[in-house]
Amino acid sequence: MLLKGIQLLRSGFVASPKSYNFRLFLRALSVHYGDSRALTPAVKEYVEKCVGLCQPEQVHICDGSTAESKLLQSLMLKQGTIVPLPKYDNCWLARTNPADVARVESKTFICTDRNEETVPVTPNATPGSLGNWISEADLKAAIAERFPGCMKGRTMYVIPFSMGPVGSPLSKIGIEITDSPYVVESMKIMTRAGSLVLQVLQQGDGQFVKCLHSVGTPASGVQAQTSWPCDPERTIILHKPAENEIVSYGSGYGGNSLLGKKCFALRIGSTIAKREGWLAEHMLILGITNPQGKKIYVAAAFPSACGKTNLAMMTPTLPGYKVECVGDDIAWMKFDSQGVLRAINPENGFFGVAPGTSRATNPIAMDTVFRNTVFTNVASTSDGGVYWEGMESSHLADVTVTDWLGKLWSKESGKPAAHPNSRFCTPASQCPIIDPAWEDSAGVPISAILFGGRRPSGVPLVYEARDWTHGVFIGASMRSEATAAAEHKTKAIMHDPFAMRPFFGYNFGDYLSHWLSMEKRGQVPKIFHVNWFRKSSEGKFLWPGFGDNSRVLDWIFRRVQGENCYEESPIGRLPSKDALNVAGLEGSVDLKQLFDLPKDFWQQEVVEIEKYFEAQVGGHLPQAVATQLAELKARVATM
Repeated sequence: MLLKGIQLLRSGFVASPKSYNFRLFLRALSVHYGDSRALTPAVKEYVEKCVGLCQPEQVHICDGSTAESKLLQSLMLKQGTIVPLPKYDNCWLARTNPADVARVESKTFICTDRNEETVPVTPNATPGSLGNWISEADLKAAIAERFPGCMKGRTMYVIPFSMGPVGSPLSKIGIEITDSPYVVESMKIMTRAGSLVLQVLQQGDGQFVKCLHSVGTPASGVQAQTSWPCDPERTIILHKPAENEIVSYGSGYGGNSLLGKKCFALRIGSTIAKREGWLAEHMLILGITNPQGKKIYVAAAFPSACGKTNLAMMTPTLPGYKVECVGDDIAWMKFDSQGVLRAINPENGFFGVAPGTSRATNPIAMDTVFRNTVFTNVASTSDGGVYWEGMESSHLADVTVTDWLGKLWSKESGKPAAHPNSRFCTPASQCPIIDPAWEDSAGVPISAILFGGRRPSGVPLVYEARDWTHGVFIGASMRSEATAAAEHKTKAIMHDPFAMRPFFGYNFGDYLSHWLSMEKRGQVPKIFHVNWFRKSSEGKFLWPGFGDNSRVLDWIFRRVQGENCYEESPIGRLPSKDALNVAGLEGSVDLKQLFDLPKDFWQQEVVEIEKYFEAQVGGHLPQAVATQLAELKARVATM
């Protein structure tokens, strides 16, 4: 089997078998759904390669239809992968294998000719801190050890999908091959998937990103949970930017299996963006309209589970303001012919963290998710609904609760009902405040970019970069508490530059140079840093957050409009006295403590950033960023 796999891997990820004609093979194999004639020659060739390697029982070419969804839902019900949630309209619950619940950063690799094309190579670099490199020989060996025959007895699904509005000049097309109907149905929510994409591919340049996925089978041949097949011990996610190719094995979890998401939209996307002169970023996009009817668009980069969805779906408490959502996770941004930076949300749905989402924190999300949604690893209730931590107690009235592991649960259980990284996968079009221009093929104009994370101390509520280069430095030096979206178990403060640390598709030093170069390409937006999570000495949050974050957006809006409502500080521009509108804010807010800049904290912050840049980036750090650090160090010394 290993020898056969190696023979199939002589060029690219998967080489074309020569022993049979594809049409004859498909006829013998049976395309039991879909029409192979809709595939372009290049797509047919790719499917042929994957069929030869994975050896499925049959092929299903996805058309994206409702009828297809009903067919696959029926299949997953029979397999036990999903259960219906009759309390809602067309909603389903999946419970994964407990070993398959999050992205696996330590098993995610980028393949380039040289190590330093993927990650900065320095004497003291921590392996995996800014990505993992794999040689082509090791990549091929990893595939050969896992993929030959991995789909025997299973259906191979061919998913044509578009990242971004179908036909938009900012969009890109992918073909995902998978043996998971759960992945098919999730991709149909998260991307524009189906026959229309194949039509565009036929009419265009024919280029597509190749995405091969299998849930795998353990080496023992025994699945621990037949309703959720996976191979956690041998899970691996591989990317080859030079070939625009992704291969994922062993996991059914969204971030590892929905290959249009982080794998394509960010890792491969960022390498395509570098080649073509644009940006592929881990950012939400929102539109905000002020009381005078003026509107701007803002992009914001926060690590996973740090409030992106809550901000993108905000209900402002500040009278007269309106927020509309373009996207909650990923932004592709490119300058138009007039030099305006325009952004699209390449996704078609929301893959949001459920715990903490409630009527109090995000009523818009709660009005979005209870139809046409796949929930994963949340708890279920005996009345056919769902429950997770943070949801109102009224949902527990007169019902019994089954936790994400399938066991009866009560508040006295001592364990969470829902997994901390449990998710909802729901169509973006259902969002009550979806922006009218969210599918505009030209994108929306970006006036401001926000960086932020969970910083319990030292970092003020908001500050503005002095210029573009200073803003790039702020993005490069981002730090935040680790979250449940990855396999990290502690809440240590981690460096997470641009909220892209797990998602860089190429060397971070080169990424910084690419960001710096954008200033020469067009009109760059203002850059800000925000921190909703600062705590008092008693451990309580100093800022109410959620809808009151509109007060911060108000100040940002006014700065974009050129209002002189700031004062200089050693770290950047802070709101001047009384510039932050706190009128009508419930309860008292200690603005002095919220904006305090403790000298000892910032001296240590400079040390940590300096150590990080030296150890992880080294000689790959652009001089302009090094100069920004030196200037911050000098300013902090005079505080």
